[in-house]
Amino acid sequence: MKRFIRLFSDLKMKHKLFCLLSLILMSFSVGGLLLIQYALHVYNDEIHRQSAQSLKVSSALVEKEIAKMKRLSYTLATDPYLQSYLANLKESDGSYESYLIGVSIERRLVELGAFENYIDSIQLYDTADRNYSIGKRVVAIEDEQLLKYKQATKEKDGGVEWFVANEQDESFVAAREVNAYANLSFERLGMVIVRFNMDEMVASFEDSAAEQGTKLLITNADQEIIFPQKTAEKDAYLASSLLDDAGYRLVNYEGERYFVTYTSANFTNWKYMIASPYNQLFEAGSFVMKAVISLYLLLFVLLLLLGIRFIKGITNPIEALNRKMKRVETAEVMDFHDNQDIRFTNDEAGQMHENFNKMMRQIHSLIEENYEKQLVIKDAEFKTLQAQINPHFLYNTLESINWSAKLGKVQETSRMATSLGFILRSSLETKEPLITLAEEMEIVNHYIMIQSYRFQDRLLFRNHLPDHLLACKVPKFSLQPLVENAIRYGVQEIVGVCTITIEAAQVGEDTVISVIDDGPGMEDTFIRNLKSGVYRTKGTGLGIRNINNRLKMLFGPAYGIEVRSERGAGTTVMLTIPYKGGSDHVQSAASRR
Repeated sequence: MKRFIRLFSDLKMKHKLFCLLSLILMSFSVGGLLLIQYALHVYNDEIHRQSAQSLKVSSALVEKEIAKMKRLSYTLATDPYLQSYLANLKESDGSYESYLIGVSIERRLVELGAFENYIDSIQLYDTADRNYSIGKRVVAIEDEQLLKYKQATKEKDGGVEWFVANEQDESFVAAREVNAYANLSFERLGMVIVRFNMDEMVASFEDSAAEQGTKLLITNADQEIIFPQKTAEKDAYLASSLLDDAGYRLVNYEGERYFVTYTSANFTNWKYMIASPYNQLFEAGSFVMKAVISLYLLLFVLLLLLGIRFIKGITNPIEALNRKMKRVETAEVMDFHDNQDIRFTNDEAGQMHENFNKMMRQIHSLIEENYEKQLVIKDAEFKTLQAQINPHFLYNTLESINWSAKLGKVQETSRMATSLGFILRSSLETKEPLITLAEEMEIVNHYIMIQSYRFQDRLLFRNHLPDHLLACKVPKFSLQPLVENAIRYGVQEIVGVCTITIEAAQVGEDTVISVIDDGPGMEDTFIRNLKSGVYRTKGTGLGIRNINNRLKMLFGPAYGIEVRSERGAGTTVMLTIPYKGGSDHVQSAASRR
């Protein structure tokens, strides 16, 4: 045995593959036949299960609607208004008064049950057998049939009694006696009859069942078919073969086998039954078995003839790929290519080589891209930290605090110092590159606080941000510089009052935040210089170009800042970010060091 194993181990790969192929084909021959046999067995079980499940679903749908009819009859029989009307009819002497009460009864019947599905009619009878009806198919019930309804409902003592369709009436009926509940006398006031269409109720199932050659039957306790009305002798024979409450069985009728599945109803003494031709059910299985055996023989011959030729085509590319992988082990990633002059086909082996080369190029590209991004991010963060607070802004604020203190304005001095401290502290906290819009607005509000003491009534600030966007994540110090620019080029450039407004709206999957001022506006040339960085702002130093670059770096080239302005018509600066700009993957990418 050891000698055989050693001999096999020393064989070339193509010889090993040939031996393996031979073993696989032999195993495939035996295992394939067993698998087909097992698959047919599973298929038969699945047919049984699907048939039972189909009956379960269909009967559940019918039972659900039957339960609705039962509840509707109870609602009508116990309705206080209808009971009051019937009681008044019993004591009424005048025909006109009876007519008015009858109109009220029919109106109430419409309110309670006119919009229920599958209802043919709702008919209410008083103690004098006067009929009050609504519905799309109201029929005149003959005296003999009406007497049967009265006797059957009387025996139920307020319970529901079911009647099946017959030659005189094609509708099924749920009938119930109406007894007085107001004073607990339970005096008979009349009878309510709910007629419903069983054909419409099972129509959805019948459509799909007809395509499969199956048929739904409903029988009573005596195993007599009550639905549908038109049946064949075969249906009656199949119905009489049912033994217990639920299950399935094969029934032979005139040399043909039928698969019968049946179950009992919950609210009545009926049984639901589905009968399917056995041969039609398993015809697909027989066809599949023949097709699988034919395909198996064809594949067996093809594999045997082509196996040896394929072996060589597999081993050569594998050896070449092995050489490439050894080169990768030496950390040779940059400018990776195969020096061997070997041409590969477009099969899986050739695709493996092509995909391997693509993978190595992508790895090299990702390494360079990641390195460049890290440099850009660190450089941008460094420059941002250096330019966040402009000395001019700090000097002007401290000067305003100094004069406010000399004039004895204690509260004003305290508020300006608090706001300045908040802005300084926010500029130094760099742990989170993205903050909520609410937190950014807090920085803006402190800045507006300082500027409002400087410009007094000349500066009017309005915040029109919707509450549902306050949780949206934005880069820190992305709005404050825009507000500062609005003050610099709006408030300082006019004599009167300048209004600065901040708005935000969700546009598709993006959030657009606008800083609007009604200042003098700007020329197109000035706006282009402002975007390109040729003209530098005199605010905190975080210019529009700086903020625009940060947005594109964090969220991609589709996002950034847009400036719209006309001379004499004010300026609007729009900042566009993703609506979910603060998601974990964006923030983690922005925070990597």
